[in-house]
Amino acid sequence: MNNVLAINYSKNIRLYIKREFLNHRFISGNKLRKLKYNILEAQRQGFRRLLTFGGAYSNHIAATAAAGKEYGFEVVGVIRGEELENRINENPTLQLANKNGMKFKFVSRLDYRNKTSDAFIENLKKEYGDFYLLPEGGTNSLAVKGCEEILTDEDHKFDYVCCAVGTGGTISGIINSSILNQKVLGFPALKGEFLKKDISTFVHHDNWELIHDYNFGGYGKVSDELITFMNKFYKTSNIPLDPIYTGKMCYGIVDMIKNGYFEENSKILMIHTGGLQGIEGMNQRLKKQNKTFINYEV
Repeated sequence: MNNVLAINYSKNIRLYIKREFLNHRFISGNKLRKLKYNILEAQRQGFRRLLTFGGAYSNHIAATAAAGKEYGFEVVGVIRGEELENRINENPTLQLANKNGMKFKFVSRLDYRNKTSDAFIENLKKEYGDFYLLPEGGTNSLAVKGCEEILTDEDHKFDYVCCAVGTGGTISGIINSSILNQKVLGFPALKGEFLKKDISTFVHHDNWELIHDYNFGGYGKVSDELITFMNKFYKTSNIPLDPIYTGKMCYGIVDMIKNGYFEENSKILMIHTGGLQGIEGMNQRLKKQNKTFINYEV
């Protein structure tokens, strides 16, 4: 199986990892899938500028900047946190996006909450001219269409398909391309029940469930226990995990295997959606706090 690695965790259960992070050096994992049809649509409509939103360590911001450079778009990133404007060189994600040509607009957290309002978008058009709008996290119907291509016919042999969840676009595509006798499990990186409603607007099947027990306190929050797990997992599998999404999901899957959640002889497919660019920034934070840090090279 292309890009799929098998790991034994018990006599009766096998975990397989689909390494989507290998699909592109800079626009990797689910971000390549989400951007694929949006880029094609922007080209079809004749846009030369993309505009999107994100936080200081956003995988989507980094990937969109790289996509703009590769496909010849000017890219504007509206960044949450005006205090970051003079600290770009302290932030690996913003440095990378800047290197790839992204123009930044830093806004206060209060203003950022209004980013989807007509007035906010209209002011952006007055400032930057016409642009193709990509939502925060990149999730829209075209992103879901791209993520439907993550699973192939060969993946129908798996009993469970597991995916980390941010805005819900990736898991929506996976649900749509799964077969009904498969169970799709989503592991949200955020607290809250709103994701279920968001995902339901995109999907055609009901063979899915969100597992809320492994967010480690919420988006961007980690613990020594999680980082230690990630470091040990890398030593045994040679697969790097990111601390925001895939690390938490993998921790959850292994814990659920140990606790008997999965039926005997189950074959589990874990989708590794990438996000590795965020490791450097997380390590900066952890080292400043004298905490356990991620100690593998990616």
